[in-house]
Amino acid sequence: MVGDVRLMAPQPATFEDPLIPYVGASREPPPEGCWLMANMVAGLDGTASVQGRVGALSGPRDAQLFERMRGLADVVLVGAETVRREGYGPLRLPADLAAARRDAGREQPRLAVVSASLQLSADLPLFRDADPDAPPIVLTTSSSDLTRLDGLAAEVIVAGTSRVDPIEALAHLARRGLRLVLCEGGPRLLGGMIAADLLDEYFLTLTPLIGGDRLPVVDTSDMAELRTFELAHVAEEDGSLFLRYVRGGRG
Repeated sequence: MVGDVRLMAPQPATFEDPLIPYVGASREPPPEGCWLMANMVAGLDGTASVQGRVGALSGPRDAQLFERMRGLADVVLVGAETVRREGYGPLRLPADLAAARRDAGREQPRLAVVSASLQLSADLPLFRDADPDAPPIVLTTSSSDLTRLDGLAAEVIVAGTSRVDPIEALAHLARRGLRLVLCEGGPRLLGGMIAADLLDEYFLTLTPLIGGDRLPVVDTSDMAELRTFELAHVAEEDGSLFLRYVRGGRG
C-alpha cells in the first residue's frame, strides 16, 4: 500500500497521483521539431539495472509513475536492447489517462524502437500483440538489413547510415506529428540524445539501493562537452527521490 508523495520543492505539497507535478509543465516543441523528455531510474551508485533488469530498482510508486508518465507523450522512444531485456509490449495507458486523451482528441501514444542491428524477433510482445492500426515504429539505418523485419508488424523509418542519427530520428517523428517524445532508455540511447543536445526535460528517480550492475543510467561515451540542467522539482516517498530537470531554463 503506497501513501502520499511529498513534493519538497519548489513548494511543499502532498499528492496521491505521482503524475500531478508533471502535467502542468509547459512543453512547447520548437518549430517543426520535438520536445524530448526522458524517464530513468537509478540506484544511489548510479546503476541503471540489477541482473540486467530495471525492475529491482523500481518500487511501487516509481512503477506507477513510469506507466503514467507515458500519458504526457505522443511517442515513447526506447532502444532495442531495453525492449528485449524488459519484454516491452504495446503501450496501454491507465484507463483514466486513456479516456482523458480521447476526450481531448489526442491519439494514444505510439512506441518507437531504435535499432541498427534489427535483431528483433516476431515473438517480442510489442510485435506479436501489436495494434495493426498503430504498429510500433522501428527507427533504423540505411545500412541495416531491412529483410530482418519481414513479417513484423512495424512502421519502418530510416534515420542515419551506420548508426541511428538522433537529430534525423526526431525530425522524422516530428513530421508524423509525434512531437512530444518520451525516451525510456537505455543508457546508450539517452546518452546519444544528450550528446546531440536534444534533451529538454529529464525525469530521474533515485532509489535507496547500492550494488547493482555496472551500467550507468546515462552512457556519456559520445559526449564531447558538459550539458547543464536546472532542477524544477523534487518529490520524496519512502526514501526515493523523484527529480525533474529542465534544460537551460525551459520549465
